[in-house]
Amino acid sequence: MLDNYFTVKKQGNDEIIIQKSRFIGYVKRAETEQEAQAFIQGIKKKHHDATHNCSAYLIGEHDQIQKANDDGEPSGTAGVPILEVLKKQQLKDTVVVVTRYFGGIKLGAGGLIRAYGNTTTQAIKTTGVIQRQRMQGFSITVDYTLSGKLEHALRQSEHIVETINYSDKVEFIVYVTIGEEHTFKEMIIELTSAQATIQNTDTTYIEIDRAT
Repeated sequence: MLDNYFTVKKQGNDEIIIQKSRFIGYVKRAETEQEAQAFIQGIKKKHHDATHNCSAYLIGEHDQIQKANDDGEPSGTAGVPILEVLKKQQLKDTVVVVTRYFGGIKLGAGGLIRAYGNTTTQAIKTTGVIQRQRMQGFSITVDYTLSGKLEHALRQSEHIVETINYSDKVEFIVYVTIGEEHTFKEMIIELTSAQATIQNTDTTYIEIDRAT
């Protein structure tokens, strides 16, 4: 299991006009090949009257599944450029379909490669990219007298405060990057003079927007 990786947000699209041809890029997160294929077929159905519906996807922790489809464009001018953008941006579990409505002007092989690549890049940018970071959850329980100091320290740190529960005591649910658990516990012990109850909760992926 990867500690972190990049993928797209759930779904999005964008459109570019190049030499009167209309290129529409559709992007979706897909964790299985079946999900990717279903998305591709859905776009093909939506744009059944389009000249081409070219596609590519990368799926798996180590990009085990890679597919590219030119859908009638000259070999290597559509699907592969889409796939190369996914690889260049280090995206995983991502499927892209670029729909083209021919505008009457031929672009040539080089023009097609640029058009499909640029449309993919633009559609991904519009959809948004996130980093999925595997993190360890902790439940930190303290008396009210320590809660203000602890909350301030946690907010100033890079750790993620998921929730704060108030009852007879104050419980903080915090997520910490895998590998930093020991340092985190030491910080809590020092801040609270060992007056906090620290318990592990779940391990999960937290999604963080990738800086552009």
